[in-house]
Amino acid sequence: MKINFFENLIGSGFYTGYIKKASGTFGSLAGLLIYLIPGFENPSVMIFFISLFIVIGVPIAIKFENKYGTDPKEYTNDEVIGMWISLLFVPKKIWWIIIAFLIWRFLDIVKPFPAKQLENVKNGWGVLLDDIAAGIYSFIILQLIIYVFNLIIN
Repeated sequence: MKINFFENLIGSGFYTGYIKKASGTFGSLAGLLIYLIPGFENPSVMIFFISLFIVIGVPIAIKFENKYGTDPKEYTNDEVIGMWISLLFVPKKIWWIIIAFLIWRFLDIVKPFPAKQLENVKNGWGVLLDDIAAGIYSFIILQLIIYVFNLIIN
């Protein structure tokens, strides 16, 4: 199974997966930079792209695993998706974006239960599901922080 240009572009998180050190962090930054495109923060747009990148990302993950091994560092589409999930409904202010990035990276690295266990799911899904779970954790934590912050300032 050959990886074509489009699959390589998406699977490697816009080629961030080929950065030797901290490819996951650079994949997350790629997702963040896309989020900064005016209008991308619209939840409908984000949910569309999150869904699209999951649907096309699973068969691409299978190809990356066949070429590079289990849960390859070259595949950073999962970091892009996790970053986007983290940023859903977050006010587009620099401090919220930085907080979102830091919480997302921490949870992506730590992978609290059951995120770590989701890596064991087969057929490409394990590559994405752990990061989707960590993204959901990050989303929940951020929404709680934003809620409490708004209670305090209002």
